[in-house]
Amino acid sequence: MNDEYEPDLIVLLDDDGEEHSFEILDTLEQNDNTYYALLPIYDGPEDQVESDGQYYIFRVVEEDGEEQLEEVEDDDLRDELDEIFTERFESLYEDDEEDD
Repeated sequence: MNDEYEPDLIVLLDDDGEEHSFEILDTLEQNDNTYYALLPIYDGPEDQVESDGQYYIFRVVEEDGEEQLEEVEDDDLRDELDEIFTERFESLYEDDEEDD
C-alpha cells in the first residue's frame, strides 16, 4: 500500500501574466458557486518556511465560456467561507488523529 501524499496543484496567471503555484486544500459548493481554498507554493524552501501559512479563497467564474478563478474580495463572504473551510480542515485533522 502506498501512503505517499501527492498534493493537488494548480498554476494561476495573475494580471501581469506571472505564474503562481498553489496547493488545492479544499473545494466547497455554496449558494450555486464553487470555491477553492488555495495555499501558495513558494520557489525556495526558505520562502515556504517564512510564509505565514495563509491560504486564499477563490471563486470559480465563467468568462468567455471558460472557467476562471477570481479571489474572493468581499470581506463578509470571505470571513464566512474561511469559517467553513477552517471547520472542514479541523474535522479532517481530527479524523486523521483518530486513524492513528
